[in-house]
Amino acid sequence: MDDLSDLIPRFDLRGMDLQLDRMHAALHDLDHPCQSLAAIQVLGTNGKGSIVSFLESALCAAGLRCGVTTSPHLVSWCERIRIQGAPIAVETLRSQLQDLQPLHERHRLTPFELLVTAALLEFQRHACELLVLEVGLGGRLDATTAHPRRPVIAVANIGLDHCEHLGHSLTAIAREKAAAIPPHATVISGEQHLAVQTVLEETCRTQQANLQWVKPLNSSWQLGLPGEIQRCNAAVALGALQALSGLGWTLPEAVIREGFSAARWPGRLQTVHWMKHRLRLDGAHNPPAAVQLAQERDQWPNASKGVVWILAIQAHKDAVAMLEVLLQPQDQAWIIPVPSHKSWSRAALLQKLPQLGNQLQEADSLETVLNQLSSAGWPTPMPIVAGSLYLIGDLFARGVVTAE
Repeated sequence: MDDLSDLIPRFDLRGMDLQLDRMHAALHDLDHPCQSLAAIQVLGTNGKGSIVSFLESALCAAGLRCGVTTSPHLVSWCERIRIQGAPIAVETLRSQLQDLQPLHERHRLTPFELLVTAALLEFQRHACELLVLEVGLGGRLDATTAHPRRPVIAVANIGLDHCEHLGHSLTAIAREKAAAIPPHATVISGEQHLAVQTVLEETCRTQQANLQWVKPLNSSWQLGLPGEIQRCNAAVALGALQALSGLGWTLPEAVIREGFSAARWPGRLQTVHWMKHRLRLDGAHNPPAAVQLAQERDQWPNASKGVVWILAIQAHKDAVAMLEVLLQPQDQAWIIPVPSHKSWSRAALLQKLPQLGNQLQEADSLETVLNQLSSAGWPTPMPIVAGSLYLIGDLFARGVVTAE
C-alpha cells in the first residue's frame, strides 16, 4: 500500500501546532475551495467519529453528495477524505498532495492542515452538496474551523484528553472546543458534565446560537454501531440532520433510520476474528472513553467472572485513571506496546498502582498474548483489546484480525 509518508510530514516533527493563520492563508491562495458549502462540524472528545458515521450513512441513504473528513485513520490516509461514503483513491490523494507541496512549504502546514486542505479541494472537484467536518483537536484553532460556513455544530461528549494542548480542567477544554461555535449556528449536544454544559450555554448565548439538548434514542432505533453510548451519539446526529431543514434539506425519518442502521465505524466495540477465536476491539484511549467502556462491560455475559484486557496505551495518556476505571478485582490485564509509539509498561504502571501486581502481565505484542490465551483455553467473555487506535489500525493493516 502507498503510505504517502514522503508527502505528509511526520506528526512527531510537525504535529501539534495549533493556529488558524496558516490555514486561512493557504485557503486564500487556493481561492477558498468550498467556501459557500454548508458544513456540519463535529467537535468533542469521545464519539466524534461515531456521530460522523451516523451522519454520513444517513446522508448517503438520502442520496446527498456529501464530503466527509475524519481523523485519525486506522489503516490508510485515504480514510480521512470520503465522498458519498467512498474514500479518496490513493493515486488521487498522492497527486493532490504533490500539487499542494509548494503551498505546504510556503505556509508550513501541519499534516492535519494539509489533509483538510486536500479534502476541501477534492470536495469542490466532485461538486459536493454538503460537508461533514470532524474536528481534529480542540476547536478554536482546528483546521476545520477555517471553513467559513458551519451553520450546524454537533457536539460529542467532552472530557479530559490532550490536556497538554487544551488545558487541565474540563472548563478550559470545553472553552477551547466551544470557541469553534460560529454566530447564529444550531448546536446539538447530548448530556454533558455540568462544567461543560455551563460553557456551552455561555458560548451559545454570546454567539446567539441555538443550543439544543437531546436525549439518547430509544430502542425502536436500530443502530449499526454496537454499544449503549451510540444511542446518545446517534441522537446528536439526528438533531444535526433535523437542523438541516433550515438550510433546505429535509430528510425523511425513514431514510435516517435506514442510514443509522447501516452505519459502520471500525475499531469501536467491534467483534473480530483471530484464527478461529473471537475478540473485541475498542479504541478507548482516555479516561472518559474508559468510563463508557466499563459501562459496556457490565452488559457482557459472564463478565462478573472476570475479563481479560489487552491494553496498549501511549505514554502521554492517563493510563492510571484508565486502569482504575476498567479493571475489576477478578480481571487480568496484559500490557503491550503501541506499535511505533512510546507506551506505558507494566513496571511504570505498577509504580503508580502497586496493588495491581497480581493482575498485570506484560507481552511484546498482541500475537504473543493471543497465542498464550489460545493454548490456555480461550476466555469467556472474549478478550478485549483497547487503549489505542494506532494498535487497532496496525492489527488491520497487518491482517492479524479480520472483521466479523
